[in-house]
Amino acid sequence: MQEKRTQQLQSFCQGLGIHMHDLELLDMALTHTSYAHEAKQYPKPHHNERIEFLGDSVLSVIVSTYMYKNFPDLAEGQLTKLRAYLVCEGSLYEYAKKIHLGDYLQLGKGEELSGGRERPSILADAFESVLGAIYLDQGFAVVQAYLLGMMQPEIDFICRHGIFNDYKTRLQEYLQRDGDVDIHYVLLGSTGPEHNKVFTSQVMLGNTVIGEGSGRTKKDSEQHAAKQALAQLHVRNQE
Repeated sequence: MQEKRTQQLQSFCQGLGIHMHDLELLDMALTHTSYAHEAKQYPKPHHNERIEFLGDSVLSVIVSTYMYKNFPDLAEGQLTKLRAYLVCEGSLYEYAKKIHLGDYLQLGKGEELSGGRERPSILADAFESVLGAIYLDQGFAVVQAYLLGMMQPEIDFICRHGIFNDYKTRLQEYLQRDGDVDIHYVLLGSTGPEHNKVFTSQVMLGNTVIGEGSGRTKKDSEQHAAKQALAQLHVRNQE
């Protein structure tokens, strides 16, 4: 591995707060198939598809166990809905963005040019791959502590507000609790090819931007914008 790449991975580990012993494993977790197919520099497949499979299972076990122990009053159907919310592509995409995962991905030239570094599906898959790498390198306890720490704000949000209304509805109800206000959404644009676009929207309170989000559809991007607005409003109310 080149020294520059080693330094990049060490920087990534510092951001995670985890000291990874096997940087080759982490490198694989951050290597998209498009890069591996173009580079052809490894004797065997060196990309993140297999380790993503493992990471997906680790993610499911950690989240399912946590919910079973901490939400004893929820029925099986509610637990399923809660887990789906926490581990859906949109949520994993947000977790990946928090750790700037896209900055460390290795992508093929075509994928790079088509906006792959910001594509929710690629970032969500890579986040699962990183979980798989942490599990193999550090063990279950470390990846469990890391993941639950990452998810805690989402879990706290659910405990306060529930998950059975969408973000746009919750934001509207919150802002209109004292009367009508002007809430509207603005589509900033989209990136990527027609079959796999990423949309970005802002939610406005009058002329003020209060949230921004991205998603694979215009509706998803508006939901993520509303989600960010709710989180920011909660922080401000705490101050």
